[in-house]
Amino acid sequence: MSRSDADGRVLTEQVDRVLVITLDRPARRNSMTTVMAADLNAALDRLDTDPDLRAGVLTGSGGYFCAGQDLGEALRGEFARTVDRGWFGLVDRPPNKPLIAAIEGFALAGGLEIALSCDLIVAASDASFGIPEVRNGQVAAARGLTRLPLRLPYHVAAEMALTGDPVPADLMHRHGLLTRLVAPGEALETALKLARRIAQNPPVAMRVTLDSIRDAVASVESIAWARQSSALSVYAMAGAPEYQEGVSAFLEKRLPNWADPTPSGGV
Repeated sequence: MSRSDADGRVLTEQVDRVLVITLDRPARRNSMTTVMAADLNAALDRLDTDPDLRAGVLTGSGGYFCAGQDLGEALRGEFARTVDRGWFGLVDRPPNKPLIAAIEGFALAGGLEIALSCDLIVAASDASFGIPEVRNGQVAAARGLTRLPLRLPYHVAAEMALTGDPVPADLMHRHGLLTRLVAPGEALETALKLARRIAQNPPVAMRVTLDSIRDAVASVESIAWARQSSALSVYAMAGAPEYQEGVSAFLEKRLPNWADPTPSGGV
């Protein structure tokens, strides 16, 4: 796969028994490209297969976690997903070892969906979270609409999804989405300490424990996702007029012009 600096990259560093994975495209707020999705998929393969690694930490560079799908690619019909792990090289098949998100700045759109794919979330107190897709004529297609109401009270998740407005980290912490809320600049350090603590435990017992925790919500999530996935994929990826107009308006920094779908003479 060819790449340029504009494609971004995913960096990895082993710290003791922890693999630190960094989304590195700060000029575009770590928005995900097809190249980065492939890189993240490969990093998680390394986490899964290296017996010396016991846990992973996923973070972003430049003071941001992730702004989601690169919309320039999306408008061309190119999406940051892999055959193996799905959206962003993670969402459909997380690693078989614990993965902790370390969030500074914000986790928006696909960035929040990436965080929801992790087992624990550490965030700075000035971070924000949101799924703003609906404001741009999009639908959160990477399991955010399935996982968010399973992690938060229904009405909190519904307000986030229907308004598209970002919410502060302290609200997410009060409702249990965050494992730890820390001072700005300390998310990675805290997540790494937590990962090191987890890595002290024996690997087989930890794997069985992690699988059991995930299985507790997997059946509900799989039923909801099966009902949503077809409609979401068609809307998000088949050139729906609202989708095309919303993404174009965002990239052109103008207000979208939403067409009225009501037929002439309708109610």
